[in-house]
Amino acid sequence: MLRLSKKLLFAIEAVLDIAYNAGALPVQSGEITRRQGIPRRYLEQVLQQLVRAGVLAGVRGPRGGYRLARERRRISLGEIVRVVRLLDGGEDPLEEDAGAALGKQVVRPLWHELQDEVMKRLDSITIEDLCLRAHSAGLPGDYAGRLDFSI
Repeated sequence: MLRLSKKLLFAIEAVLDIAYNAGALPVQSGEITRRQGIPRRYLEQVLQQLVRAGVLAGVRGPRGGYRLARERRRISLGEIVRVVRLLDGGEDPLEEDAGAALGKQVVRPLWHELQDEVMKRLDSITIEDLCLRAHSAGLPGDYAGRLDFSI
């Protein structure tokens, strides 16, 4: 079931921070922690999972950090949600056998439909869209000089 958790919010904020603030050098996790106030214990775990999923690329070394693995317009919120859901690994109550016929035949199918609609909407929102929103809101960052025009 789609659940908004701190870990999910932190993951989205971290990817957006990397997209919005990355310059020539990768963004270090300490910078994200400082700017976003994300506790480091959450951040490192989420960043590593996003690297394994191909959303981010990790750069080793003294000036290492993280950068997007693909263009901002090719990373959707839905993809980030799926990565964090795998990381959380909790049981989905919709998949349990327990329950009455009304729940199994009416409520759960409806809930699956709603989840599918939400995921379709999240799949249609890209990190580029969020960067544009941040830029339109006047938030400071290194985004303005690096618009993504690649094809």
